[in-house]
Amino acid sequence: MSTHDPSGPQPEGGGKPSFDKQPPYPGGGTPEGEPPRPTPSEAPSDAPRGTPTEGPGAYQGTYGGSDHGQPPYGRPPYDQPPPGYGTGPGMYGTPGPVPGMPPIGTWPKRIVARLIDYVIMQAVGVVIVGPFVDLSTRGGSTSAFWLGCAAYLIYEGLMLSRDGQTLGKKAMKVRVAMLIDGNPPTQAAAWTRAAVYILPAVVCCAALWWLIDGMFGVFDQPFRQCIHDKAAKTVVVTTQV
Repeated sequence: MSTHDPSGPQPEGGGKPSFDKQPPYPGGGTPEGEPPRPTPSEAPSDAPRGTPTEGPGAYQGTYGGSDHGQPPYGRPPYDQPPPGYGTGPGMYGTPGPVPGMPPIGTWPKRIVARLIDYVIMQAVGVVIVGPFVDLSTRGGSTSAFWLGCAAYLIYEGLMLSRDGQTLGKKAMKVRVAMLIDGNPPTQAAAWTRAAVYILPAVVCCAALWWLIDGMFGVFDQPFRQCIHDKAAKTVVVTTQV
């Protein structure tokens, strides 16, 4: 005979007792000492609507895989650049062959820049060297060539060591940069670059040397470095000024 008293206490809200409610664990925790799971109301405020907040595939914050929307250890937030990118001297924040460096200067711009510098130095040579050298003789022409190369060496070395630009490069908006970090060339790199470009031409076969030097850069990948760039560890990049 049943001993259940229908007039006795009834479950809250009427109906059948709820068997899915578990008794609280000591301290309000979960089995094996785990901290309590957040309720849906405690879910991250940046969770997209409809994103699950519990169980496999639950939303875990803005940066993924971290608690409370904080970036994982050792990795910057996705909306911030990595350290050293786009900040500091020589860092431009523009995609290029080296992180943080502007794109490589195009060959048309580089060739025109050289031609501008050549015309400028020819004009300077005529004014400075012409009155003192007899260009009608073989010896006079040779002396004039040597003096012109010396003037070009000094011109390029001084200009590049100042800000990486000659007058021709300024006109074409390209400049010489250190390959390692994009900074203007050091004194040593600027003079090395100028010397490797000029001195072999003084020794022998100027036209052949400059052709070989220039063609080397055409086939070089990925930085299009001529031999004088390789020697100085520099590269020609675009610039806004």
